[in-house]
Amino acid sequence: MPTDLFVAASGWPSSALADVVPPACRRDVEAAPAPRRDGDDAVVELPVWRPRRAARHLVPAFSALHPAPASFRFEVSLERAGRWSAWVAGATIGEARFAPLGGRTDGLAAEIDEFVAEAPAHAVRVRLRLRVDDRHAPLAAPWLVSLSAWDGSLPTPDTAPGGGAVRLAVPALSQMDADEAIRMRICSPASVAMVLAYWSARVEVASLAREIFHPGLDRYGVWPAAIRAAGRYGVAGYLLRFPDWPSAAWCLTQGLPVIASVRYGAGELAGAAVPETTGHLLVLTGYEGDAVLVNDPAAATAASVARRYRLDQLCRVWLERAGVGYVLVRPPTSPGGPSPRP
Repeated sequence: MPTDLFVAASGWPSSALADVVPPACRRDVEAAPAPRRDGDDAVVELPVWRPRRAARHLVPAFSALHPAPASFRFEVSLERAGRWSAWVAGATIGEARFAPLGGRTDGLAAEIDEFVAEAPAHAVRVRLRLRVDDRHAPLAAPWLVSLSAWDGSLPTPDTAPGGGAVRLAVPALSQMDADEAIRMRICSPASVAMVLAYWSARVEVASLAREIFHPGLDRYGVWPAAIRAAGRYGVAGYLLRFPDWPSAAWCLTQGLPVIASVRYGAGELAGAAVPETTGHLLVLTGYEGDAVLVNDPAAATAASVARRYRLDQLCRVWLERAGVGYVLVRPPTSPGGPSPRP
């Protein structure tokens, strides 16, 4: 069940991005095209991307290593039977008001974080529409656009073998230390803050929550907003629909924590910080035998954030459901690539 991660980038050493993508998902990193003007917007037309297996779920992300608070949205078109669908717009990240464009057409729908096709598509076109005070400011720094393309098939139980051990020193932060009005809603900002701290970019959870919050949707957990916020602190990222546990274990072995989007009912995740949830994010920090080491921000205190969850249960509530992970990485200072912390 392949998942493809397509990447187009500008300003990066040639191998730096390929080296932080699980081999099972890795496609060539392409040079990003120059933006064109469209009124007040800068538009980047990405190349046609063709998944190895026709895809139904498409998760894009934009990461720019620049402090400017850029507004952007993704626009997607699919090819079927030799014709391209009309463009469909995803949610706008940031304060800009872009010209209206439908959120559903020809069997393709935008669902906040991802685009979902009614029937599998063999080719995808993606546009990034961007607006900032200085139109091209974020694009003057290193930046990338990624697209995770998944066919919708689920992993089988034998794709989650145990064994070995990896432990990453990700600082522990509890979302429960935040103001009572938001503490139950900010698992994504708290998880991002932990991984930023791992990469030596410390940001207060409340401050990061204000940056990530999407007022139009009244959500703190919009995935592309989290990737955008990390870039403002010099940490790049992409979103990936992980196909199996070995792909996640590969990231951990490379020193890359994974922020995992999970969903579970009562009794499905033994020892969980909250007994059940319709959507939650936590940080995978390692593994040991048949256990996954996590930093769960829903723990009552920072001292109880670090936990061990059963590998089979974690795979069920993550990979057999949302399956999406944020992967954040400190850009290299030399062509040798990123240097993970021990």
